[in-house]
Amino acid sequence: MAAAAAATLHPNTALTQNSLSFRSQSRHSFLGGLPKNLFLDRKPSRSGRKGAAGLVVAAAGENDGGSGRFYLNFTGFPFPLGPFLNRRTIRTEAVKDCIWLFEQEQALGFSSVSTNIRMTVIKLKSGGLWVHAPIAPTKECIELLKELNAPVEYIILPTFAYEHKIFVGPFSRKFPRAQVWVAPRQWSWPINLPLEFFGIFRARALRDEDSSTPWADEIEQKILSSPEVGIGPYVEVAFYHRRSRTLLVTDAVIYVPRQPPACISKDSLLASAKNGLAVKILSKGKEVPDEPVVDNKLNRQKGWERMVLQILFLGPSNLLEPTASFAQMSQKLIVSPIVKTLVFSKVPEKVRDWVDRIAKDWPFRRIIPAHFAAPINASRSDFLAAFGFLDELLGDRFTTRPSLSLLFASVMGKAASYFPPDDMKTLSSLDQFLVSVGVVKKTVSGRKQ
Repeated sequence: MAAAAAATLHPNTALTQNSLSFRSQSRHSFLGGLPKNLFLDRKPSRSGRKGAAGLVVAAAGENDGGSGRFYLNFTGFPFPLGPFLNRRTIRTEAVKDCIWLFEQEQALGFSSVSTNIRMTVIKLKSGGLWVHAPIAPTKECIELLKELNAPVEYIILPTFAYEHKIFVGPFSRKFPRAQVWVAPRQWSWPINLPLEFFGIFRARALRDEDSSTPWADEIEQKILSSPEVGIGPYVEVAFYHRRSRTLLVTDAVIYVPRQPPACISKDSLLASAKNGLAVKILSKGKEVPDEPVVDNKLNRQKGWERMVLQILFLGPSNLLEPTASFAQMSQKLIVSPIVKTLVFSKVPEKVRDWVDRIAKDWPFRRIIPAHFAAPINASRSDFLAAFGFLDELLGDRFTTRPSLSLLFASVMGKAASYFPPDDMKTLSSLDQFLVSVGVVKKTVSGRKQ
């Protein structure tokens, strides 16, 4: 989820994006979990600069005394992505004998904020597996994958975001015969580094509406690529699995569940329920009790609600009593506030074109994002409604939406994209600051804000 803000300066992902160019130069990013079987190698740099070299760093620790959940990861500038030692993997079947979801906890830096990160696996007609957005290849994760009794044929990186990219190298080494395909226009900050530095070798670039991919007769793809956003382009590849009528996205839309995902640990939820500094700052001046947190259902729920609001808004208006704001953001298909504000609102025409192409060409009946709830029972009208805010930005200039969905999307769009104004204040201030210092462009589709 944090991937979206990456385009403008989200601290937990974008700032350490790997970078990949498919022209004369290959680029990429930071380290991926260092481990028991750390692999280092020095290879000639593709940059052509004298004395330059690419340091190959890849990792996957697996010695945890039997649970199979150990994975040592402390990389990620400026904040590494936890959990740092153990990652539990939950596997569920989304479509019988066809699509499986693998989820792990993803902690943001050293904070008490976590969400789930999801890998989606589709069985192709060939009998092989198509893996979307790999997660940490712990022993437990790999064993759960091997229980499907099918070879991994393709590994897909559908975004530029560090939180999804970090595991591609280590995961691909578990399946050396699989082909690796990555979203185009990858980048990293503050320095562009080669893909090999991240342990990703011989990767192929995904292309928009490419009918020549080995899976083209089963899975289609459409790319949103916008170089105008922030310090680097926002890139996300949407996929459509025809047989199951399933849409796969990374961060474009989300559905926040009422209850926390099973992969998020009890300790994480209770840590978030504690009244720490963030709660005291964002308490609307109310007295904040300093008392121990008892392990019960109420406190675990409070921890989840606080996590969600911090992920969506960075600085919500009231963490002491999060329930009201959480209720407005949960159990509906939405574009997250941080993605809407820092990314999509900057290039509404490109986003609208991408969204309309998806809705026009793909009659999906479920959506699987890389975070929060999945699968989501949703239609093209639901998808369009989540992007209702684009109508306000574009006015009457964009009228190509499918006629069958237009009425519903128009009616539901405002409700789907409504965010509590008080909770939006921090994001709005951050957006204004980034514009003022030139990190984000001053224009929205060529018009001044």
